[in-house]
Amino acid sequence: MRREKRVIQHTRYHITHIARQADIIAALSQRFGWKAFVTNAGLKRLSLHDAVLCYRNEYRVERIFNRLKSRVHIAPLFVKLNEQIEGLTYLLTLGVRVLTVTEFVLRRSLEQDQVRLPSLHPENKQKRTDKPTAERILKAFAAISLTIIKNAAGEDILRRLTPLSGLQEDILQRLGLGAALYGQLEIQTTGN
Repeated sequence: MRREKRVIQHTRYHITHIARQADIIAALSQRFGWKAFVTNAGLKRLSLHDAVLCYRNEYRVERIFNRLKSRVHIAPLFVKLNEQIEGLTYLLTLGVRVLTVTEFVLRRSLEQDQVRLPSLHPENKQKRTDKPTAERILKAFAAISLTIIKNAAGEDILRRLTPLSGLQEDILQRLGLGAALYGQLEIQTTGN
């Protein structure tokens, strides 16, 4: 059996000289920082300054749709009736609104007190942030569990909650909820 010959060639390059291409660099730097804005709003309705501010805030609007598509998984929808699609869309946008309000309230509280929250970045526990995302806030509460124990007759109910960490208590306080509200979930009752 004849095999095809294979030649492996190793090439090594050494840079011996670097020359700046000043004309190309100058042409590129002329365009740095420039953006084109197009609008059908008249100058009386939207000044250049206001148009730039609208563009800068566009990210916030786009981020909402990104959450719906990627994190809340609005697509694909496997429903048959238009009413189901409409209802599910309302429900998902309500969820995104809750995430957005949670972020806003917590960020505003952190800004007012000039503090940053620790331990929201699992890759770097030392990193502190004053602009936490709702997803990271929810992950801070991911390890919480509620254990319900019933006796053999099913009469007595015993509830045990995972204790809150200092970070979790701080977040709840800043959201205006407080740790007392969380503690109300742990109720011991007798009978059904």
